[in-house]
Amino acid sequence: MTYHLPLTTNFFAIIVAGGSGSRMKSDVPKQFLLLNGKPILQHTIERFLEVVPAPQLILVLPTKDQSIWETLCERHNFHPSIQIANGGSTRFQSVRNGLAIIEKSDGLVAVHDGVRPFISPEIIQNSFDTAARTGSAVTCVPVKDSVRVVGADGVSKAVDRSQYRLVQTPQTFQLTAFRQAFQTEEQAFFTDCASVMEYAGFPITLIEGSYENIKITTPEDLV
Repeated sequence: MTYHLPLTTNFFAIIVAGGSGSRMKSDVPKQFLLLNGKPILQHTIERFLEVVPAPQLILVLPTKDQSIWETLCERHNFHPSIQIANGGSTRFQSVRNGLAIIEKSDGLVAVHDGVRPFISPEIIQNSFDTAARTGSAVTCVPVKDSVRVVGADGVSKAVDRSQYRLVQTPQTFQLTAFRQAFQTEEQAFFTDCASVMEYAGFPITLIEGSYENIKITTPEDLV
Protein backbone atom coordinates (compact mmCIF):
# COMPACT_ATOMS: atom_id res chain seq x y z
CA MET A 1 0.00 0.00 0.00
CA THR A 2 1.17 3.53 -0.76
CA TYR A 3 0.35 6.68 1.17
CA HIS A 4 -0.16 9.89 -0.77
CA LEU A 5 0.77 13.37 0.40
CA PRO A 6 -1.17 16.51 -0.60
CA LEU A 7 -0.18 18.04 -3.92
CA THR A 8 1.47 21.33 -4.93
CA THR A 9 3.99 21.73 -2.15
CA ASN A 10 7.51 20.72 -1.16
CA PHE A 11 7.93 18.03 1.46
CA PHE A 12 10.97 17.56 3.67
CA ALA A 13 11.80 15.26 6.56
CA ILE A 14 14.67 15.92 8.95
CA ILE A 15 15.70 12.69 10.67
CA VAL A 16 17.66 13.49 13.83
CA ALA A 17 20.02 10.68 14.84
CA GLY A 18 22.48 12.05 17.36
CA GLY A 19 22.11 9.55 20.17
CA SER A 20 24.82 7.51 21.86
CA GLY A 21 24.66 3.95 23.08
CA SER A 22 25.17 4.71 26.77
CA ARG A 23 21.69 3.87 28.02
CA MET A 24 21.62 0.90 25.67
CA LYS A 25 24.80 -0.35 27.40
CA SER A 26 26.47 -0.46 24.01
CA ASP A 27 29.56 1.08 22.45
CA VAL A 28 27.58 1.39 19.21
CA PRO A 29 25.34 4.47 18.81
CA LYS A 30 21.79 3.24 19.31
CA GLN A 31 20.59 4.34 15.86
CA PHE A 32 23.03 1.82 14.37
CA LEU A 33 22.03 -1.18 16.48
CA LEU A 34 20.41 -4.00 14.53
CA LEU A 35 16.68 -4.63 14.64
CA ASN A 36 15.51 -7.69 12.69
CA GLY A 37 18.82 -7.73 10.85
CA LYS A 38 18.89 -4.05 9.83
CA PRO A 39 20.06 -0.87 11.56
CA ILE A 40 17.33 0.90 13.52
CA LEU A 41 17.95 4.03 11.46
CA GLN A 42 17.36 2.15 8.22
CA HIS A 43 13.94 0.99 9.44
CA THR A 44 13.05 4.59 10.29
CA ILE A 45 14.08 5.95 6.90
CA GLU A 46 12.23 3.16 5.09
CA ARG A 47 8.95 4.22 6.73
CA PHE A 48 9.30 7.70 5.23
CA LEU A 49 10.14 6.22 1.83
CA GLU A 50 6.76 4.44 1.84
CA VAL A 51 4.97 7.78 1.54
CA VAL A 52 4.22 9.03 -2.01
CA PRO A 53 5.77 11.28 -3.04
CA ALA A 54 8.56 10.52 -0.60
CA PRO A 55 9.66 13.67 1.22
CA GLN A 56 13.16 14.95 0.58
CA LEU A 57 15.17 13.38 3.39
CA ILE A 58 17.81 15.07 5.49
CA LEU A 59 19.71 12.94 7.99
CA VAL A 60 21.40 14.74 10.87
CA LEU A 61 24.33 12.74 12.23
CA PRO A 62 27.32 13.60 14.41
CA THR A 63 30.38 14.02 12.21
CA LYS A 64 32.14 11.12 13.95
CA ASP A 65 29.27 8.75 13.09
CA GLN A 66 28.88 9.54 9.41
CA SER A 67 31.50 7.06 8.24
CA ILE A 68 29.83 4.34 10.32
CA TRP A 69 26.54 5.05 8.58
CA GLU A 70 28.20 4.92 5.16
CA THR A 71 29.68 1.53 6.01
CA LEU A 72 26.33 0.20 7.21
CA CYS A 73 24.59 1.41 4.06
CA GLU A 74 27.11 -0.50 1.94
CA ARG A 75 26.81 -3.59 4.10
CA HIS A 76 23.01 -3.63 3.88
CA ASN A 77 22.82 -2.44 0.26
CA PHE A 78 20.78 0.56 1.37
CA HIS A 79 21.24 3.64 -0.79
CA PRO A 80 18.42 6.14 -0.24
CA SER A 81 18.49 9.59 -1.78
CA ILE A 82 19.32 11.53 1.35
CA GLN A 83 21.36 14.58 2.36
CA ILE A 84 23.56 14.54 5.44
CA ALA A 85 23.82 17.41 7.94
CA ASN A 86 26.25 17.61 10.83
CA GLY A 87 24.79 17.10 14.28
CA GLY A 88 25.06 19.91 16.81
CA SER A 89 25.74 19.84 20.53
CA THR A 90 21.98 20.07 21.27
CA ARG A 91 18.85 18.89 19.50
CA PHE A 92 17.96 22.51 18.70
CA GLN A 93 21.29 23.00 16.95
CA SER A 94 21.00 19.68 15.13
CA VAL A 95 17.57 20.53 13.75
CA ARG A 96 18.78 23.99 12.74
CA ASN A 97 21.70 22.40 10.87
CA GLY A 98 19.28 20.14 9.02
CA LEU A 99 17.01 23.05 8.26
CA ALA A 100 19.90 25.01 6.75
CA ILE A 101 20.21 22.42 3.98
CA ILE A 102 16.68 23.12 2.70
CA GLU A 103 16.90 25.64 -0.13
CA LYS A 104 13.19 25.95 -0.94
CA SER A 105 11.35 28.98 0.43
CA ASP A 106 8.09 27.21 1.21
CA GLY A 107 6.69 23.77 1.89
CA LEU A 108 6.25 21.44 4.84
CA VAL A 109 8.97 19.97 7.04
CA ALA A 110 8.68 17.01 9.41
CA VAL A 111 11.21 16.34 12.16
CA HIS A 112 11.49 12.77 13.42
CA ASP A 113 13.66 10.86 15.87
CA GLY A 114 15.97 8.43 14.11
CA VAL A 115 15.33 5.88 16.86
CA ARG A 116 11.55 5.73 16.37
CA PRO A 117 11.53 2.95 13.74
CA PHE A 118 7.96 1.83 14.40
CA ILE A 119 6.34 4.98 13.04
CA SER A 120 3.62 4.18 10.52
CA PRO A 121 3.36 5.78 7.07
CA GLU A 122 -0.26 6.62 7.93
CA ILE A 123 0.85 8.85 10.81
CA ILE A 124 3.51 10.46 8.61
CA GLN A 125 0.90 11.20 5.95
CA ASN A 126 -1.54 12.58 8.52
CA SER A 127 1.15 14.85 9.91
CA PHE A 128 1.77 16.41 6.50
CA ASP A 129 -1.95 16.65 5.73
CA THR A 130 -2.69 18.35 9.06
CA ALA A 131 0.26 20.75 8.85
CA ALA A 132 -0.85 21.75 5.35
CA ARG A 133 -4.23 22.77 6.79
CA THR A 134 -3.31 24.19 10.19
CA GLY A 135 0.39 25.02 10.06
CA SER A 136 1.51 22.34 12.51
CA ALA A 137 1.02 18.70 13.46
CA VAL A 138 2.55 17.29 16.64
CA THR A 139 2.15 13.57 17.21
CA CYS A 140 1.07 12.47 20.69
CA VAL A 141 -0.79 9.83 22.69
CA PRO A 142 -2.96 10.05 25.82
CA VAL A 143 -1.40 9.19 29.18
CA LYS A 144 -2.44 5.72 30.34
CA ASP A 145 -1.00 5.71 33.85
CA SER A 146 -2.00 7.77 36.85
CA VAL A 147 0.01 10.98 37.14
CA ARG A 148 1.22 12.94 40.14
CA VAL A 149 2.99 16.29 40.14
CA VAL A 150 5.76 16.84 42.69
CA GLY A 151 6.27 20.32 44.12
CA ALA A 152 9.52 21.95 45.21
CA ASP A 153 8.76 20.86 48.78
CA GLY A 154 8.61 17.22 47.70
CA VAL A 155 4.87 16.96 48.25
CA SER A 156 2.98 15.29 45.41
CA LYS A 157 -0.62 15.52 44.33
CA ALA A 158 -2.74 13.76 41.75
CA VAL A 159 -3.58 15.48 38.49
CA ASP A 160 -6.21 14.76 35.85
CA ARG A 161 -4.36 12.60 33.32
CA SER A 162 -6.99 13.35 30.65
CA GLN A 163 -5.45 16.82 30.35
CA TYR A 164 -1.99 15.45 29.48
CA ARG A 165 -0.41 13.97 26.36
CA LEU A 166 2.87 12.17 25.74
CA VAL A 167 4.55 13.87 22.80
CA GLN A 168 6.18 11.86 20.02
CA THR A 169 7.51 12.55 16.54
CA PRO A 170 7.04 13.31 13.69
CA GLN A 171 6.39 16.96 14.35
CA THR A 172 5.52 18.72 11.11
CA PHE A 173 5.28 22.43 10.32
CA GLN A 174 4.97 24.93 7.52
CA LEU A 175 8.50 25.72 6.42
CA THR A 176 8.31 29.52 6.54
CA ALA A 177 7.11 29.56 10.15
CA PHE A 178 9.60 26.85 11.11
CA ARG A 179 12.49 28.88 9.77
CA GLN A 180 11.29 31.94 11.64
CA ALA A 181 11.00 30.02 14.91
CA PHE A 182 14.52 28.61 14.64
CA GLN A 183 16.00 32.06 14.31
CA THR A 184 15.26 32.61 18.00
CA GLU A 185 17.89 32.18 20.70
CA GLU A 186 18.01 28.66 22.12
CA GLN A 187 16.29 28.18 25.48
CA ALA A 188 16.98 25.47 28.08
CA PHE A 189 13.37 24.26 27.94
CA PHE A 190 13.47 23.53 24.21
CA THR A 191 13.01 19.75 24.36
CA ASP A 192 11.38 19.39 20.94
CA CYS A 193 10.37 21.42 17.91
CA ALA A 194 6.89 22.07 19.28
CA SER A 195 8.36 23.94 22.24
CA VAL A 196 10.43 26.08 19.86
CA MET A 197 7.39 26.90 17.71
CA GLU A 198 5.24 27.66 20.74
CA TYR A 199 7.90 29.99 22.17
CA ALA A 200 7.98 31.82 18.83
CA GLY A 201 4.23 32.39 19.06
CA PHE A 202 2.91 29.76 16.66
CA PRO A 203 -0.11 27.59 17.61
CA ILE A 204 0.32 23.84 17.99
CA THR A 205 -2.07 21.26 16.54
CA LEU A 206 -1.96 17.79 18.10
CA ILE A 207 -2.56 14.63 16.08
CA GLU A 208 -3.04 11.04 17.19
CA GLY A 209 0.10 8.97 17.45
CA SER A 210 0.58 5.34 18.42
CA TYR A 211 1.75 3.57 21.56
CA GLU A 212 3.88 1.43 19.25
CA ASN A 213 5.79 4.52 18.10
CA ILE A 214 8.33 4.25 20.90
CA LYS A 215 11.70 5.94 21.08
CA ILE A 216 14.29 3.20 21.50
CA THR A 217 16.31 4.23 24.54
CA THR A 218 17.06 1.15 26.67
CA PRO A 219 17.74 -2.54 25.89
CA GLU A 220 14.20 -3.41 27.01
CA ASP A 221 12.82 -1.43 24.06
CA LEU A 222 14.29 -4.00 21.67
CA VAL A 223 12.73 -7.00 23.38
